[in-house]
Amino acid sequence: MTAVSLPRSPSRGPLNATHWLALLFLAAALVFAAVAWTTGNGFYLRLATEALIFAGLAMSVDLLLGYTGMLSLGQALYFGLGAYVSALVLRDGAPSFWLATGAALAAGALAGLVGGVIANRVKGVYFALITFGLAQVVAKAVYNTRELGASDGIIGIPQIRVTLGPLALDTADPLSFFLFVLGLTMAVYAGLAYLMDAPFGRTLAAIRANEKRVPFLGFNAWGHKLAVYVLAACVAALSGALYPMLRGFVSPELLFFHTSGNAVVTVIVGGVGTLIGPIAGSVLLTALRSVVGSWTEHHLIVVGVIFMLSVIFLRKGLVGALLPWLERRAAARARHGRRAAP
Repeated sequence: MTAVSLPRSPSRGPLNATHWLALLFLAAALVFAAVAWTTGNGFYLRLATEALIFAGLAMSVDLLLGYTGMLSLGQALYFGLGAYVSALVLRDGAPSFWLATGAALAAGALAGLVGGVIANRVKGVYFALITFGLAQVVAKAVYNTRELGASDGIIGIPQIRVTLGPLALDTADPLSFFLFVLGLTMAVYAGLAYLMDAPFGRTLAAIRANEKRVPFLGFNAWGHKLAVYVLAACVAALSGALYPMLRGFVSPELLFFHTSGNAVVTVIVGGVGTLIGPIAGSVLLTALRSVVGSWTEHHLIVVGVIFMLSVIFLRKGLVGALLPWLERRAAARARHGRRAAP
């Protein structure tokens, strides 16, 4: 029998170009925050915060699609679940960030476990259809539940203060909440990037490449697929928990297909299997919808055209197209440094 080795995960490599892009994005975000705070543009800070929140949803899609090859059309289920649980805790329970996010994570993990057991029984297009169906069932149930506000959703969610040791920030302050969400988003990215560079992520890449051969390596393919499904659900639920803190309300629209569809489009435009690509894609598409939406109500046409152009000409997305160029430059710089060394 020939030896089989675990393939590298998409973001793994000796040059770690995606990590440099993440640092560049972080620096650009901090510059943007400084400019927005100086000019007093709270609206743009709120808009950027929303982009970061939906970037978390996009990263959860990328975990499944980019690293395991599983297309989920129902990640809005866990995003909306996190948003509703967080909203109920903040409105009817205690106005505590940690309690709301903890409850949302617990609900996301439990729902992800149930959904993963159901969805992972099938593969390919059937997996996508089952995730879509699960999300639609829950969305319709929430839409018709009067105790959850039915079609109106939940309103009147109070602003809260987030305590971080000796520090405390107010979610009503656009700059403070933007910086907090930015830090949380980058922390989630760093944790997921580390995990995907570890043996767990390499096993997921092996499952994507050839699932039937994974058991011969001594790994349980179904168990890894369930684990990454639950992890993706938790990431989506955590992102959803932040939404009512920003907007002060939640609605059933967060659970419907267009939310999941937007996340898939964001991942494809930004770069599948890069993690930083979904973040950049979310910021880009959110800004584009805001700018084009101020000119015309048909902004979705522009987004659709960009999506088609990305699929045709940039099959690896924006970040995926940049990575080879960055790696070549880094390799050339490393070779030059070795030649210059005594």
